[in-house]
Amino acid sequence: MAIVELKDVAKRYDSMPGKKGGEHANAVEDFNLITRDGEFVVLVGPSGCGKSTTMRMIAGLEHNTAGEIRINGQDVSAVEPRDRDIAMVFQSYALYPHMSVYHNMAFALELKKTPKDEVKKRVQEAAKILDIEHLLDRKPRALSGGQRQRVALGRALVRQPQVFLMDEPLSNLDARLRVEMRAEITRLHRRLGVTTFYVTHDQTEAMTMGQRIVVMRDGRIQQIDTPYNLYERPLNRFVAGFIGTPSMNFLQADYQGDTLRGEGFSCSLNPHQQAALGDAGQRARCWLGIRPEHLHQADTFTGSGRLEGAVEVIEPLGPVTMAQVRIGETLVTAQLAAHLEVQIGDTLALAFDPDHVHLFDIDSDRTLGLETDPAVSAQATA
Repeated sequence: MAIVELKDVAKRYDSMPGKKGGEHANAVEDFNLITRDGEFVVLVGPSGCGKSTTMRMIAGLEHNTAGEIRINGQDVSAVEPRDRDIAMVFQSYALYPHMSVYHNMAFALELKKTPKDEVKKRVQEAAKILDIEHLLDRKPRALSGGQRQRVALGRALVRQPQVFLMDEPLSNLDARLRVEMRAEITRLHRRLGVTTFYVTHDQTEAMTMGQRIVVMRDGRIQQIDTPYNLYERPLNRFVAGFIGTPSMNFLQADYQGDTLRGEGFSCSLNPHQQAALGDAGQRARCWLGIRPEHLHQADTFTGSGRLEGAVEVIEPLGPVTMAQVRIGETLVTAQLAAHLEVQIGDTLALAFDPDHVHLFDIDSDRTLGLETDPAVSAQATA
């Protein structure tokens, strides 16, 4: 088991795409995190945000330009990757095509001159955990994608590391296999209790697998928190929009008395929201955020918030129907009843409860009113 600490970690390259020759650019800046022993931590964010670079620095495949990386109190920043007692599972399975499943899993142990009996024991134990005992004699070409990914996991598992690193290990699988394998990895972690870092750009994977999630953007941490808090208490507009499918809707609003108004919508405010906005003379505008599932057809819901616009897109999904409604210059997505009796081009009135509204500063994008709430447990730098 292990506690991993990253303190003021940064990665700087002399040049990066889009930068002029010789111009420095930070791939990761001021990364601070202390894991709990045996914790499953997910790094999530858009492509190029620095999550894989952070993972590679933990593994020792990239040298951190600044800061310290500690495992169980020992600074490993200058320690070779092979000596960090870390096992990594990559996006590519990277299996040796000429070797059997058994020898693919045993290869790292054999390089270390591990006794044959011990190698056999570890491989068989890992194969049993992953339900691939019947595949040990096969070559990778005879395996399905899900089976190959299990072999890649098994190859890491036999090493019995103190830290697992997984860099988008499911991205090459189809949708059904991804669901199955993320459940498999979650069960595996629960059984082994090994501290695990998992990189993904898929926020559904992050929300369903992570005990804590690190949301990154442009090399910086935006928020570190539990899945629930990220969804219900995002620290800024980026986190609010990135976490959740479909994304949160955002509308610019004018604050007038106890009401927010904009083109095609209005919303009364509760006392906490009024206090968050403060004096209208100081902050007359803000961003209003509302999630699609909190929008309802006005004739079936009594909430005081109101939106109205023309329907541009209708997407029946079986249990629900997604409708996109034009509100001024913004397309607003609503998650509505399965049998939506509305046609494209119709005017649709939507209602919502103001208590489900999120408010963001118009300039900084920071969530308004959240900083005074004692329930917020995030560690973040916006």
